[in-house]
Amino acid sequence: MTSAADDIIFLGASAPQPPDPGGRLPTALVFPAEEPLALSTLGWQAAWRILAALPGVRVERFFLPKRGARPVSADSPTPLSDFALLAASVNFEEDFKALAEMLLAADIPLRRAQRPDWPLVLVGGPVAFLNPAPLLPLADAFFVGEAEAGMAAAAERVREGWLAGEGKDAVLAGLAALPGVLVPGVSKTPVRRVAAGGLSTDLAAPCYSTFVSSRATFRDMFLIEVNRGCPYGCRFCAAGSIYRPPRRASLSRLKELVEAARPQKVGLVGTALTDWPDLRAFLAWLKERKTKFSLSSVRADGLSEDFLTFLRDAGARTLTLALEAPSERLRRAAGKRLDVEKLLGVVENVSRLQFNKLKLYLIVGWPGETDADYAEFGGFLKLLAEARERGRGRKGKGLEVAVLSVAPLVPKPFTPLQWAAMRPEAELAARMEEVKALCRPYKGLRVEGESAFAARLQGLLARGGEDILDLVELAAAEGSWRAALKRWEGDPAAILDRERGKDEAFPWEIVDTGVARAHLWREWQAYRQGREGLLCPGDGCASCGRCGLPARRG
Repeated sequence: MTSAADDIIFLGASAPQPPDPGGRLPTALVFPAEEPLALSTLGWQAAWRILAALPGVRVERFFLPKRGARPVSADSPTPLSDFALLAASVNFEEDFKALAEMLLAADIPLRRAQRPDWPLVLVGGPVAFLNPAPLLPLADAFFVGEAEAGMAAAAERVREGWLAGEGKDAVLAGLAALPGVLVPGVSKTPVRRVAAGGLSTDLAAPCYSTFVSSRATFRDMFLIEVNRGCPYGCRFCAAGSIYRPPRRASLSRLKELVEAARPQKVGLVGTALTDWPDLRAFLAWLKERKTKFSLSSVRADGLSEDFLTFLRDAGARTLTLALEAPSERLRRAAGKRLDVEKLLGVVENVSRLQFNKLKLYLIVGWPGETDADYAEFGGFLKLLAEARERGRGRKGKGLEVAVLSVAPLVPKPFTPLQWAAMRPEAELAARMEEVKALCRPYKGLRVEGESAFAARLQGLLARGGEDILDLVELAAAEGSWRAALKRWEGDPAAILDRERGKDEAFPWEIVDTGVARAHLWREWQAYRQGREGLLCPGDGCASCGRCGLPARRG
């Protein structure tokens, strides 16, 4: 169904409706960021679709307004304060500040202790099962897991209690009995994360765009999820650790979604896309339909010359690869399986086929990194430039620009690196400058980078406990994280700058992702010893059990 007023497609559910006063739970689906990002975020759109399909729920969308403005529904003139259930989809730690700003601008107390009555604030999204601790004093409840695995039941329980005139405490007691719901002060912890499909390797219900809009970050693009999780188990990657076992969508299901939406352009979302055995067949089908497509980051070992030629003939102009670490030693320790010779072969072919842009991801600030690792990276850049020139050939035409996207490492919860210290800001900034200097001699190689301050802030928010909400509250008041940090009485160094002991408890362990702590510790020791990582088997947990999933979830 298409709305001519705002060129948005509503796929799989009815378009947002104006307020209906009778018999439905007024639910605000809050996205604490601006609308364009929401319209390109699949998890939030899946949550909207689930809630919109419930006959007893009236769901309306809320995005981050301009600073100081009161949050008002995108679907009606209704303010946020008029809703009984506020369901917030929090994707990134930096969104804490925006969520706080939205609540305060709506005159809703920030802390749950100051909200004995309605509304009920339910927090979901990746943050809810990576580390909900910083939001524990804020949220009335968390939905810990994938929305398809029980969010509808949670909304229905809230509706029953609200319509029956129950107090919020009674409703929360009922919520605490549901799988995947964490109610602070009520639930027995750790609460186990719920996943759609359990231990199956089939992604039966892939996420997809409900909204396709020219206002989206990925403009006019229908996004579909090809896989969830990753078999490579890179030791720094939270997604590869918490989304286990890795799951893949079926070719037939993805075709059904495209046929229903009839989009002009499809964006394939997932990790290790080139590992999907049906990728080439699906892209060929899209090409036959004259449907444009775009791929997220792909692995070099899945990009044959023939496949690259197909991509270029189909209209692809940009390719994204992940180098990750500056040296082979660090890549092996990180669990990143990368054949540099194959990557250089891809660069040569990309240049020969005249792609417009090649993007490479690099992370700096690894535990145990040395100057020698960056000297090796300097040698890699020379080989990269030579491969690009070989692809140009005699005609001198080839890859127009290569972009190196550099970001400092943030050791995340529920990864083997959760025990690691984070590098100091000055050291991270110096490494970023060193990378820029190494790239400077090469024409057509552009460097983009995240700031060391932003990375350290993300680490603080990702690894902190309940006292982090004091910092969030200050940031919402000041409008600035930097200003808030100057006033905050906490100690960032205690959270970021020390290696943790083997048996030290973490604030995020109020959640159980299903991956055993003992497995993560073994992988941390393997990192320190520079040993290669372990692959998830193709049949999932049935023949494995190394990380503890079957024993804890089976």
